[in-house]
Amino acid sequence: MNSERKGRNTVWDFNHTTKFLIKVTALIWLLVFGNYFRANGQSDFYFVPWHSHTTLYKYLMQQVSSQDRQRLDSLSQALDSRQQMLAYRNKRRKRYNKLLGPLPKKTPLHVQITGTIQRNGYKIKKVVYQSFPHHHVTANLYVPDGKGPFPGILFFCGHEMTAKATKSYQKTAILFATHGFVMLVIDPISQGERLQLTHDQGKPLTRGATTSHTLLDAGANVVGTSVAAYELWDNEQGLHYLSSLSKVDTTRLGILGNSGGATQSTYFMAHNRKIKVASECSFITRRERVYETIGPQDGCQWIPYEGKERLGEGDFLIMHAPKPLLMLAGRYDFFSFMGTRKVYRNMKKVYKRFGVPQKVRMFHYSNGHGIQKPKREAAVTWFRRWFYEDSTHVKEGNLKILPEKKLQCTKTGQVNSSYPDEVDVQQHNEYMADTLKKTRQEFRHNTSHSAYLSEIRRSISLPKHQMHGVKPEQMGTVGDGNYTLHKVILRRKGQPPMPCLILLPPSNEKIQKTVVWFPEQGKASIADSTSLINKYGQDHDAVILADMRGMGEMKDPAQFNGSKYHNHEYRNAAISLHIGRPLVGQRTQDVRTVMDYIKKNEQLKNHSVTINASGTAAPPALYAAVFNPKIEHLNLYHTIKSYGYIVRHPLMKDAFSYVVPDVLKYYDLPDLVNLVGPKKVTYINSI
Repeated sequence: MNSERKGRNTVWDFNHTTKFLIKVTALIWLLVFGNYFRANGQSDFYFVPWHSHTTLYKYLMQQVSSQDRQRLDSLSQALDSRQQMLAYRNKRRKRYNKLLGPLPKKTPLHVQITGTIQRNGYKIKKVVYQSFPHHHVTANLYVPDGKGPFPGILFFCGHEMTAKATKSYQKTAILFATHGFVMLVIDPISQGERLQLTHDQGKPLTRGATTSHTLLDAGANVVGTSVAAYELWDNEQGLHYLSSLSKVDTTRLGILGNSGGATQSTYFMAHNRKIKVASECSFITRRERVYETIGPQDGCQWIPYEGKERLGEGDFLIMHAPKPLLMLAGRYDFFSFMGTRKVYRNMKKVYKRFGVPQKVRMFHYSNGHGIQKPKREAAVTWFRRWFYEDSTHVKEGNLKILPEKKLQCTKTGQVNSSYPDEVDVQQHNEYMADTLKKTRQEFRHNTSHSAYLSEIRRSISLPKHQMHGVKPEQMGTVGDGNYTLHKVILRRKGQPPMPCLILLPPSNEKIQKTVVWFPEQGKASIADSTSLINKYGQDHDAVILADMRGMGEMKDPAQFNGSKYHNHEYRNAAISLHIGRPLVGQRTQDVRTVMDYIKKNEQLKNHSVTINASGTAAPPALYAAVFNPKIEHLNLYHTIKSYGYIVRHPLMKDAFSYVVPDVLKYYDLPDLVNLVGPKKVTYINSI
């Protein structure tokens, strides 16, 4: 117990230590590089002639739209016949299973009933089970009085801290129980009694429990899984428990979820064939509309590469078809109601093609987000229609709920402090990372050099060859009399434009070397150091200061990236993973663009190249050096040295900017250093 809790506190302490180191390093940089942000400001170094901050977002959204059009075209063709529709559905199932990655093996649930509460017409059992060894799941089981057997329903909670004890969720369960259903209401990861990132006493290390959905998801992604998959497995084991009960009719199983729980129900109905009737509330809409309106949501609400595999929200519903499906929505929900209606219109076409148009329905009400009374009534009515052949409209009376503490399943109110042997998601991610070390070694040993490089390219979606050349666009100059910086936009068809500041010695002077800077803070942070630029000029060095996509004057505005995600560019990072192009790979392309510019420039092409890169710009520089021997040295500042750091330190900032899904199965950053040559790579103030 002590070692595990010490591990959690180490994460917290290391986070503070890292912040201290960054502050000290920043002070050193100020002393070395002179007066940052001098009186003339950065405006001289910002010259892209449009609203550049949203350039990357717009670039990504164009690809989201293109992928979605292709998906809808495929669906339209599939609607021509039932046979084509079945083929479409089955193909999507295979793609979905591929994205989920390996799920844990089924192990004994070790169910504990820690208490029972008798109510009027039903009882509530306090349940704890293990979805995998020492990973405890807390739930409330609502059981109608009477012999049964009854239909069994899983209910998945939205992102309320109170989870199963949330008022509307208690009322949902009571309404189902009093109308002839056994309902298991499950606490999701990081909610209710299942906080994951905690102190020894079970108190959260993050502000807002569901923040850890995103923080843990980054580490899960690099080991080849996701928080969505963890939740799915908790729910699979929940269904296993529900099906084992004598009072449950296993031929009549259903699911219902709200908000984040509706995400769970959507993923679950697509995966589990035993579910006969399904419903989701306040989630389903077109993914493109989500990105256009509220932006990417918590890490549990998406799986990397869904767009790349042409999987939209509607496709997960199609995987459940043609079994009964009810969509519940609010006209004024923050999830786009217009998008919800478009998905529903497609679902009607799908069910019509399957010959059962009556088995899909959307109920909407003039309210907002959540499963309010009208939606609860519609849900119970729907399930009674298909499980009891009774279409009578259910009306909700005065339902009496209980305080959260009375529904508590554990002694302390948290699994982390109640079970000394508890294995949380972070620890399981660490276990997977350790296990993959051997897998990586075997892969490297059994793979040819060219195939190994191909796998690296594939993992970051980096094409082997460029289809188009680089065209520099001159935008003027800036300087203080001692030096002149050329403002240049590097353009390559199919890629975002790249603004650079370029210092070139006079044409009659011999260039000693070319120095390229990719500072995470942007080119202006280096250009503002007059002393540094003058030194480069005196040394007869050519200098290129470049803004990678999403950095410097291309940086996404803060208002589009909520602080809860611990990432200053969460919007672009998440959308990049959706389309199958991690930011790391896109930015490696940016390094390649600069190197191609150097290759074609008469003054620069015959000289050695040193690259300085910091923060999230550093791994792309390392990847680029793997494929370009022209890069003679790398200086990498304030960055990570291993993807394992993301797994072991989930509180780190900007993790998704580094994420490459499933990467630790094949290689790690030290493997890239070995490919480049350890003597050619220098880490400065890195972790």
